[in-house]
Amino acid sequence: MTDIRETADGADEAEEAEVTAAGAPATGHAEAGLLDGTDLEAVRRRVRTALAVSQILGGLGNATAVALAAVLAEQIGGSEAVAGLASTSSVIGTALLSLPFAALMARRGRRSGLATAYAVAAAGGVTVVVAAALRSFPLLLVGMAAFGASNVANLQARFAAADLAQPQHRARAISTVVWATTVGAVVGPNIAAPAGAGIAALGLPQAAGPFLWGTGVFLVAAAVLHLMLRPDPLLTARALTRAREERHGSGTGGNGDERSLRAGLAAVRGSSRARVALAAIAGSHTVMVSVMVMTPVDLRGHGAGVDLIGLVISGHIAGMYAFSPVMGWLADRVGRLSVILMGIALLACATALAGTAGAGHAQSAAGLFLLGLGWSAGLVSGSALLTDAVPQHARAAVQGFSDTIMNASAGVGGALSGLVVAQAGYGWLNVMAAALLVPVAALALAAVPRRQPEG
Repeated sequence: MTDIRETADGADEAEEAEVTAAGAPATGHAEAGLLDGTDLEAVRRRVRTALAVSQILGGLGNATAVALAAVLAEQIGGSEAVAGLASTSSVIGTALLSLPFAALMARRGRRSGLATAYAVAAAGGVTVVVAAALRSFPLLLVGMAAFGASNVANLQARFAAADLAQPQHRARAISTVVWATTVGAVVGPNIAAPAGAGIAALGLPQAAGPFLWGTGVFLVAAAVLHLMLRPDPLLTARALTRAREERHGSGTGGNGDERSLRAGLAAVRGSSRARVALAAIAGSHTVMVSVMVMTPVDLRGHGAGVDLIGLVISGHIAGMYAFSPVMGWLADRVGRLSVILMGIALLACATALAGTAGAGHAQSAAGLFLLGLGWSAGLVSGSALLTDAVPQHARAAVQGFSDTIMNASAGVGGALSGLVVAQAGYGWLNVMAAALLVPVAALALAAVPRRQPEG
C-alpha cells in the first residue's frame, strides 16, 4: 500500500528533532524562551489539558441551551414555523464569526481568540435571556447569533491542539480535543430542565434558564483558557519556526501581513492538499447536518416516539465524538487521505441505510451512527491534513476560513433539507446528500500519491 502520510510543511519534523536535541534557542520571544527538549512535552500536556477542560465546559453550556432553543423561539415567536430559526441563527453566527476570531488568533494567539469567543458567547446568552424577558424575537435571534461564538471556540480548539503537536501525532492531538466534547454533549441536555427551573421563579420562560446557565459556563471556560493556556501554543509554534529558519537562513515564517486572511487564501490556492482538506471538512459536515436535522421528522412520521428519537440521536452523537481518538490514530497511522476516503465511504453507507429505512427504526439508528462516524473521520483527518498542508504563518487564517466554509455550507444544507423532504421525501434527501460526496471523493483520490515504477 502506498504510504500517503504526507506532511506539507516538511520542516516540522526537522524542527521537532532540533528542539528535542538542542532545546529552543534564545529568540527573545516570551512564549518560547523557556522551552527546552523536556519542557516542550510538558507544555504539550498542559495545552491538551486546558483545551480538553474548556471543551467539556463549552460543550456542556452549548448542549444545555440548544436543547431548548427551538422551544424558546416558539414561545417568543408564537409559532412553530419560526422555532427552527433560533438554531439557524446560531449556525449563521458561527459562520460569520469564524473569520474575525481567526484574524484575532492570527494576530494575538489562541488564548486571546478562544477566551474572547467564549466571552462573546456569554454575552449572547445574556441577550437571549433579556429577549425572553422582553418577548422580543429579533433580539432573540441576535443573541443566538452571538451564542454561536461558543461553536467557534469549540471548533478552533482542535487546531490549537495541533499547533505544538508532533507532525506524526497531529491527528491524535486533534481527536483528543474533539473527543472531550462528548462529555458536555451527552450531559448537557439532561441539565436543561434543572437549569430552567430556577429562572421560572423570576417570571421568565423556563426555556431561557439554560442560556443563563450557559453564560456562566462559558465565562468559566474563558477563565480556564486565559489562566491555563500558557504559553500560547500558536505563538510558541511560530517562535520555534522562526528560530529554526534563523539557523538555516530561510525566511518563510511570515510577518504580520503574511498572517492575514488574504495570505491564508493564497496558501489554500497554492496547495492541492489544502483544497482536499477543505472539501473533506465542509462536505462531511454538510452531509451530516443535512441528514441529521430531518431524521427526527422522518422517524416521527414512521411512528417513532420521543424516547426512540432521542436514542437514535444519542447513538449519532456517540458516533460523532466517542470514536474520534480511533480516527486520529488511524489518520496518523495509515494517512490522512486514507481516512478521508474511509469517512466518505461511511457517509455513503449511512445515507443508503437511512434513506431506505422507512419504518425500520433499527436501520435508521445504524445509519445515523455511521453518519456520525463518517463525520468524525472527515473532520479529524481533514483538519490534520489542512494543518499539514499550509505553512505555519498562514495556518490560523486558513483554519478560520475552513470553519467559515464548513458552517456556511452546513447552514445552507440544513435550511434546504426541509424543503427537499417536503417536496421529494427523506429518501431523496439522502440521495442528494450522497451526491455531495462524489466531488470530495474525486479530489481525495486525485491527491493520493502514485507508486513510482521501480528502476
